[in-house]
Amino acid sequence: MMTRGKLLHMNAGNGECSYASCSTLQRKVIQEAKPVLEDVIKKMFNNIIGDFPRSCFNMADLGCSSGPNTLFTVSNIIKIVQVLCHEKSCKMPEFQAYLNDLPDNDFNTIFKSIPSFHRDLKEAEAEANCFISGVPGSFYERLFPSKSLHLVHSSYSLHWLSQAPEKIENNNNIYITRTSPPQVFEAYMKQFDKDFSRFLQVRSEEIVTGGHMVLTFLGRSIPDPYGSHSAHLDLLSKSFIDLIHEVQYFTSANFLLSSSNSLRV
Repeated sequence: MMTRGKLLHMNAGNGECSYASCSTLQRKVIQEAKPVLEDVIKKMFNNIIGDFPRSCFNMADLGCSSGPNTLFTVSNIIKIVQVLCHEKSCKMPEFQAYLNDLPDNDFNTIFKSIPSFHRDLKEAEAEANCFISGVPGSFYERLFPSKSLHLVHSSYSLHWLSQAPEKIENNNNIYITRTSPPQVFEAYMKQFDKDFSRFLQVRSEEIVTGGHMVLTFLGRSIPDPYGSHSAHLDLLSKSFIDLIHEVQYFTSANFLLSSSNSLRV
């Protein structure tokens, strides 16, 4: 699993084609889910066992990637807690934020943005002691000590499986389509069920009593697994196949040319 995981990561850096510059949709999703996050933290504030408002608040963002969205969620959580503390006239807790993604994620870009993150909090009058750590690894495995987290957040990450189902033939498709054999759909469903069950199991060991999770991930609004959204994926699939054929053609042509030159020598 780790070998596969090390192959997958978003485009690093802050360039035009980086994930940091191409993740406005994901930021919009985080914004739209903010009321849910607020409601969850309010419930925790009122119900959690122990002296949560005066202790260190431990949170983890799983599948954090890199770029402005990574610390945007942490900032939102701190500001929500600040409002609650003001309402209840209690002291702000310290914060420990764990940022998790696969080992090849661009953690360097995240760490470089931490000073500006603290400046932004100060300008928003939400200054707090917030300690940030990177935690490389798959969120389908244990990442944290037992009963150590108050809040787990994950946005647009859990649709990524730990691995593709093995030994399936999908008729040259890069996604599940109407030409896919029935066993392809079943294989991916089984893989998701296995992965998500594992995710819930390991998180249950890491979250304190009264802790919560806020998970946002892709789904569909209709029972049909193929739907009408696959048109652009169909075009993308055909483009990939054409590209592969072009590469194969040029590789064969170069091989023949090299062979011809060798014979002349």
